[in-house]
Amino acid sequence: MDFNLTKEQEMIRKMVRDFAEKVIKPRTIEIDTEAKFPVDIFEQMGELGFLGIPFPEEYGGSGGDTLSYAIAVEEIGRVCGSTGLSYAAAVSLGASPIYYFGTEEQKKEFLTPLASGKALGSFGLTEPNAGSDAGGTKTTAVIDGDDYIINGEKCFITNASYAKTLIVTAVTGKNEKGRNIISAIIVPTNAEGVTITSNYDKMGVRGSDTAEIVLDNVRVPRKNLLGDEKKGFSQFLYTLDGGRISIAALGLGIAQASLDKALKYAKERKQFGKSISNFQAIQFKLADMAMEVELSRNMVYKAAWLKDQNKPFTKESAYAKLFATETAFRAANQAIQIHGGYGYMREYEVERYLRDAKLLEIGEGTSEVQRLVIARQLGC
Repeated sequence: MDFNLTKEQEMIRKMVRDFAEKVIKPRTIEIDTEAKFPVDIFEQMGELGFLGIPFPEEYGGSGGDTLSYAIAVEEIGRVCGSTGLSYAAAVSLGASPIYYFGTEEQKKEFLTPLASGKALGSFGLTEPNAGSDAGGTKTTAVIDGDDYIINGEKCFITNASYAKTLIVTAVTGKNEKGRNIISAIIVPTNAEGVTITSNYDKMGVRGSDTAEIVLDNVRVPRKNLLGDEKKGFSQFLYTLDGGRISIAALGLGIAQASLDKALKYAKERKQFGKSISNFQAIQFKLADMAMEVELSRNMVYKAAWLKDQNKPFTKESAYAKLFATETAFRAANQAIQIHGGYGYMREYEVERYLRDAKLLEIGEGTSEVQRLVIARQLGC
């Protein structure tokens, strides 16, 4: 077993870390307090090839792998949860389904601008009455000649306000058992009848765009159907499996940031004549944090490696997502405790880590859903 990263993976880590420290870090507090999506930062990331890391060069990508991409999410998330979330969603949800399931024509038309960083994509799955129960999708797509006419509503959709393309799930018919057939369809955001609003006032990841989408008799060509019309449900389950690796990587980044801040503060803060890092109560907190961060990293990297090896990774991506995101919340909470009263103040940043981490236990399948996935993989 070789736990060493390749030279290319180490190079990507260094490049992304340098960018995160120099460009994103000075703006993180502003991004959070103003709840403003950093368009210019994403333009720079696009130019550097970050948005195309796991895609082939022929589609404008960087020709990297899932592990390299997970490392990039981790490094961005370590500095800014908002930017990390929007980055992860742009690649794993906005672009990856087109790469996995798209025709050659769709890849050239829709994937290339996303992978080359010239545009952002978004994935419209969640609805007001269909969250964990994605099978309860109410959005419909009805065939009319050579087009689909789409009607419905999506909520909590990341990056939609700044995206050029949406991948929308919609009911396209019934199967032989009378159950809904859910398909995925590519919808340009400038199509007539698409209304996108972003009025949510969020607890955390405030600089990541979260939008509501209303589709009112939106007409798109039938050639915009993504993959198999009858396999849209299994397609987005595969997409979510991959997306969970990136959310796990984001949790890992936030957990690492929490540990770094807590350790630094504990060494500097003096009480009773010595650094609080000398007290066993603080040492045990830091030890637990360090252990869980490392275990999270091993699980995230393993899930990414399995995906790159074309091996089954559903169970492992659920392990990674569940453990790393809950670790992020625990680590941030302990970082606040170690900082004491200062931890509650915005300027020390650890309170932001806690607010950002909470969403990760909810999005892309709640912690409860991950436990269900794992149980099913065990044959329960």
